[in-house]
Amino acid sequence: MYISFTNSPVSKDDPVDPRPAGRPPRGIRTVSSTVITLGIVSMLTDISSESVSAILPLYITGFLGLSTIAFGVLDGMYQGVSAVVRIAGGYASDRIDQPKWVAFVGYTLAAVARVGLLFWTGFAALTAVITADRLGKGIRTAPRDALITATSDPARLAASFGVHRMLDNIGAAVGPLLAFLILLIVPDGFHIVFIASLAFATIGVLVLGLIVPNVRTRRAQADAGEPRRRVDWRSVVRGRMRRVLAAAGVLGLVTIGDGFVYLVLQARSDFAAQWFPLLYVGTNLAFLAFAVPLGRLADRVGRARVFVWGHAGLLAAYVVAVLPMADLAATLLCLVFLGAFYAATDGVLAALTAQLATPETRGTAIASAQTVVAVTRFASAAGFGLLWYAAGREPAMIIAAVVLAVAIPLVAILLRPLLRAESRSGQAAG
Repeated sequence: MYISFTNSPVSKDDPVDPRPAGRPPRGIRTVSSTVITLGIVSMLTDISSESVSAILPLYITGFLGLSTIAFGVLDGMYQGVSAVVRIAGGYASDRIDQPKWVAFVGYTLAAVARVGLLFWTGFAALTAVITADRLGKGIRTAPRDALITATSDPARLAASFGVHRMLDNIGAAVGPLLAFLILLIVPDGFHIVFIASLAFATIGVLVLGLIVPNVRTRRAQADAGEPRRRVDWRSVVRGRMRRVLAAAGVLGLVTIGDGFVYLVLQARSDFAAQWFPLLYVGTNLAFLAFAVPLGRLADRVGRARVFVWGHAGLLAAYVVAVLPMADLAATLLCLVFLGAFYAATDGVLAALTAQLATPETRGTAIASAQTVVAVTRFASAAGFGLLWYAAGREPAMIIAAVVLAVAIPLVAILLRPLLRAESRSGQAAG
């Protein structure tokens, strides 16, 4: 992979294949320096956040002795509370044209929230800490993704997001591994994990503030003599974008948190119980392996297509979790399928929404899609916690799998205009 040390995403002469003199030939992937630096920031931040999330199921249900209903609510908050400010973060980024500094506020808030883990316990305290942490995530995500979009080749946008998510998931794999090693050396050493988490979050904030450039799309347009355009909120919820938001919402409602899948594996497998924190490592290693290839595939065959059918990986994970098969095989297959699912959907959805948005509404559009996903996954996690309590572990997972199997083709029908356009585009390119 070729890494560009400029932030120019496209050439005026060739918007599909920017290749001034001295640049590599067509076919070699270019990734801007900003994408790499933001990937490093995300890697450090994910070491921080995932080292905590990897131990939360055990910390909440084992160390603190709270119920699975309490875990379902907290896990839902972890997934969904960021929705409160995602659109505000994206809109602020578009409105004031300061994506870096809006993202900086979010990263800083999440780092400060880590301090609360060192001093507070109990359901109410954890609720406050998780709320602050996830609000920070909600503020930072869309401005960060807008920076990635502004400095990437539009024809290879999903691949750029794949590279960023690959670096991000190195951190997501290292974080749980760090937590596992700490607890292996110091049993019940949860506070040591929290201290390490705070340290990595602080370093990530410093890298963002000192190194990442503030790429301003609207200022660049003004410098080029283009008229200053008003941020049009209504364009984000019209046309094909409306279908994408609806599809993301439907699929989010049938996506339960990874923690529940891991708890199912733990209940059926001595292997999963003994190596619980490493389950997160396994999922993120699979994500790491699939992120760039599936990003490139999305650029080639269609981002909507890869996003929809990537949920087949999630369906496979649900099914394998309850199949009567060898425990080790079930655990490993679940981790691979979950990693493939995230690689096919996370960055690909951001690239898809950025593709449909105008430069003036890019942050708002990305934030809108992420908000829909976060809200629906919050509802899904809380609802699945109740379903588990009422119906039992395996019946609840089977019900989730059946509903997801119905949802995938329905969403494909909903996105048919986009899928057809991608097919025509692919045939024309061929």
